[in-house]
Amino acid sequence: MERPHRNFYGRRKGQHLKDSQERYLAEDLDALSPGDVDWDANPDRTPLDLDALFGGRDVWLEVGFGGGEHLVHQAASNPDVGILGCEPYINGVAMLLGKIRKAGVENLRVYPGDARDMFDVLPDASISRAFLLYPDPWPKKRHHRRRFVTPEHLDPLARVLKPGAEFRVATDIPDYVRQTLEEVPGPGFEWLAEGPSDWREPWMDWFSTRYEQKALREGRVPHYLTFRRAG
Repeated sequence: MERPHRNFYGRRKGQHLKDSQERYLAEDLDALSPGDVDWDANPDRTPLDLDALFGGRDVWLEVGFGGGEHLVHQAASNPDVGILGCEPYINGVAMLLGKIRKAGVENLRVYPGDARDMFDVLPDASISRAFLLYPDPWPKKRHHRRRFVTPEHLDPLARVLKPGAEFRVATDIPDYVRQTLEEVPGPGFEWLAEGPSDWREPWMDWFSTRYEQKALREGRVPHYLTFRRAG
């Protein structure tokens, strides 16, 4: 398969990692790999064997897990589910690995890279739930094409989600809400809101992240959008 040209937007690494975080990356990351996702390791884009990876359990996906608070919370709360997390920012990956050690969860797999590469190797209709939580807003209009809620990301996401699967989006950026509601239904998603509480109040199993707490302190208003993949 020919490798597509994909621009990567954003940082791969930020401030200097702590010694403990360097150790987590060296000691834990390989063991938590979901398999061959990168193009160099899997140029034929052979699909991942999720049944072998998670023992036949339902599989959830979090795109851009930040520091990993929500991801670890969901893994600990749902031990009967396998969860994949994608995050290209290595500092966030290191933070997650520390949280995994502390929580002792074993139903997580971590890909330290672009979610588009993960979509390439996920089988059709294999994911039961997906999360997009406080994604990079790319506030300038000329950068809106870099947002996740564009066909480049939504089309493959729709392909890998099972019919009836849930797609959750949280953001505190009004214009990101607008674009989400405009773009997400295109590839076959239905917005499930029936009243204002359905986007103003978080999900029952929500775990508020550090980013959200900062947003609340600064007066920004979170929106919680729930979509269902058409069957």
